[in-house]
Amino acid sequence: MTFLETAPWMTWTVLLPLCAGICTFLFRRAAPWLGVAAALGNALAVAALTAQVLRGGSLRYPVGGWGVPLGIDLRADGLSTLMLAMSAVIGVAVSVYAARYFSDEGAGDDLEGQRHKRAYFWPLWMFLLAGLNGLFLSADIFHLYVTLELLGFSAVSLAALAGQRAALVAAMRYLLVSLLGSLCFLLGVALLYAAYATVDMTALAGLAKTGPITWTALGLMTGGLLMKSAVFPLHFWLPPAHANAPAPVSALLSALVVKASFYILLRLWFELFRSVVTLPAANFLGLLGAAAILWGSFQALRVRRLKLLVAYSTVAQLGYLCLLFPLAQNAGVAFTAWSGCIYFMLAHACAKAAMFLAAGNMAHAAGHDRIAGLDGITHALPLSVAAFMLAGISLIGLPPSGGFIAKWMLLKAAIASGQWGWALLMLAGSLLAAGYVMRVLRHAFTQVDKALPLHRVPRTMEWTAAGLAVLAVLLGLIAARPLALLRIGAPVADAAVATDAEGPR
Repeated sequence: MTFLETAPWMTWTVLLPLCAGICTFLFRRAAPWLGVAAALGNALAVAALTAQVLRGGSLRYPVGGWGVPLGIDLRADGLSTLMLAMSAVIGVAVSVYAARYFSDEGAGDDLEGQRHKRAYFWPLWMFLLAGLNGLFLSADIFHLYVTLELLGFSAVSLAALAGQRAALVAAMRYLLVSLLGSLCFLLGVALLYAAYATVDMTALAGLAKTGPITWTALGLMTGGLLMKSAVFPLHFWLPPAHANAPAPVSALLSALVVKASFYILLRLWFELFRSVVTLPAANFLGLLGAAAILWGSFQALRVRRLKLLVAYSTVAQLGYLCLLFPLAQNAGVAFTAWSGCIYFMLAHACAKAAMFLAAGNMAHAAGHDRIAGLDGITHALPLSVAAFMLAGISLIGLPPSGGFIAKWMLLKAAIASGQWGWALLMLAGSLLAAGYVMRVLRHAFTQVDKALPLHRVPRTMEWTAAGLAVLAVLLGLIAARPLALLRIGAPVADAAVATDAEGPR
């Protein structure tokens, strides 16, 4: 067996960004180079881990040689590997973008402020990446809490990086919501440990049974994660936090951070509490998702700032993820709905990161992000506008984008199970998404008699946004391999495959 097949790549995905965070803090002049190198190294480690999972199936690694219940186990299956790949790809793109975004070239008169942001962005981003990777690989609920806290503190600090009053107020609100959500989650962990004397998710899945303690733990943990995921009506902190942060931070928060809390929610509902959850509870989460799609879309149609529009779009798009819970209650379509939800997370991450980076380019060039003041900006930033447009195609769900594949699978699950209400809601959400995307493009393509004076945007920043947008579209053409990886260790069975294996009845 080769080194690539036997090395503990799971540990490297956590240790590499953690060490890079310390190094970027100590060696600030070299921080951009160290950060980009660490992001690339992390991507290579994730690729090697993905190859291991494809060859050998789900993996567990006891850290330090101590197994359950004394030690910490890391676990990699299809879902966690796809989440790691999502973070790795977005991480490389945002790192390359941030190296130019925080350079002295774009500082203008605020050179000291720009250097301050650069000094703290890189260690905070590396710690956030370490927290993300550790969270996706966690095999027990206490380790999930620890990584969730590391992720939360890094994300809040990044949200405050702009230093303006609006950003600081939004970051403080984010901090309070994050702490409350973490407290609820920790109380749920304590209840489960008191009842079952273990925090390992595999062991808990076999021990958990219906009862007041389990129901209370499920309610607390779900409520805390819904806060952190900004699911309607607990979304109030997200738009100001994302809209007032620097562009690369907004991309990270929207593409990756909110997905981490939702990832834990999926693990809890479909693995740990799968014998406890009920159809009314699943339908309730579906209704929250429906409200998020409608409310977030309507807000995106009326706001005046570009980054605020993209932030409200995140609120709306997160609503689609919640539709998984009612759809998956039908065993015949559970795997289709599961696959559609996870693929939606991947497509949304690429599209939303591209959209925030493109919006950052426009704001950098114009000196503001007022939508009405972006008339004719296509002449100066054709790549950024093209990136915004391609990302919008995926968010709307037009073929051949990754968003189309994801929404098609969710629609297929809704129609096959006779849940027409959710299907009509998804179609309405796509029409609303088309409305707010076209609202921006209408101004961008407006003919102007006299071009406005614009600041120069480095080509690297434009190409990075365009690359992510192209990837969001290409995900619709390469869906077979990621969906095949998703079958490894999936907590829901594929009814079609089971029927084929057993033969016709």
